[in-house]
Amino acid sequence: MISYTSRRSLQFPLLLLISLQILSGLADDSSAANNENKGVSHGASRNNMGLKITLVCLGVVTVVAFCFFLFKLWQKKKREEQHARLLKLFEDDEELEVELGMRD
Repeated sequence: MISYTSRRSLQFPLLLLISLQILSGLADDSSAANNENKGVSHGASRNNMGLKITLVCLGVVTVVAFCFFLFKLWQKKKREEQHARLLKLFEDDEELEVELGMRD
């Protein structure tokens, strides 16, 4: 289970790194883009819109995946706390046995 958790924890930074690489490749000077857009056809504008929609969808998926990861982490923490409480409930308490006269 440790190897699965460590593999899952590496997926988020890797996804973040890939997203940052994509965004840095798309960044350009807006004034140069305005000069170039004068000669660009309507099809290129649609392609640019499609790219923006894809990036937004990728961002939404990333946020949902991150929330799911946090939810699973919270569930694991709660499960461990409940397990610790259960163990504490059933642990052998010698002081209580001595006080009740069950053990000397």
